[in-house]
Amino acid sequence: MDKELHIEDIRTDYRLASLTEDSIDKDPIRQFEQWFEQAINAQVIEVNAMTLATVDADGSPSARIVLLKDIEDGAFVFYTNYNSQKAKEIATHPMVSLVFFWPDLQRQVRIKGTVEKVDKASSEAYFHSRPVGSQLGAWASPQSDVIPSRVFLEENLKEVSEKYKNQVVPKPPHWGGYKVTPSTIEFWQGRTNRLHDRILYSKNTSSAGWAINRLAP
Repeated sequence: MDKELHIEDIRTDYRLASLTEDSIDKDPIRQFEQWFEQAINAQVIEVNAMTLATVDADGSPSARIVLLKDIEDGAFVFYTNYNSQKAKEIATHPMVSLVFFWPDLQRQVRIKGTVEKVDKASSEAYFHSRPVGSQLGAWASPQSDVIPSRVFLEENLKEVSEKYKNQVVPKPPHWGGYKVTPSTIEFWQGRTNRLHDRILYSKNTSSAGWAINRLAP
């Protein structure tokens, strides 16, 4: 590493906005939708990118970036290969965390909840809305498996492209969506001197609605 680069000196003083109890929506999904719309309007790159964290049977964590594709009945929806590492870990332990980070707005959203597959009709509809190349890629890639080379993928793609030439590409049986139903959602707004605003919504277990609390930064 360049000796002139001092990682410990990299820092940003956050001053763009604040987050107060009297300014937020009482419903965290509506609050998320407001922030998401503001991120879109700010032209945040990959605004729907989110970190998905899972754990395996031994409690070992894994995290990767996936893309939010819908908010349905208060749940956050993404799509993937059902044979992938993440899918196997979800089958073993159906509790996950999601994190959105929008540095242009100095904001972060953390979500914790339960995860389950979406219905087949939703997976079919979304699959066929994708570019054809992405549809073919879902057949060509044995996601998370060890493969011998890049050529292996390219040959697979060539084979399925020929197989489904001039046809509607069917959705692979091992491909579809998941929805994360949140139990907690935390909104983080960067503030100066590291005294950030953190507002936590927790799903009430004994009644409808959400408890709202401020957390220390």
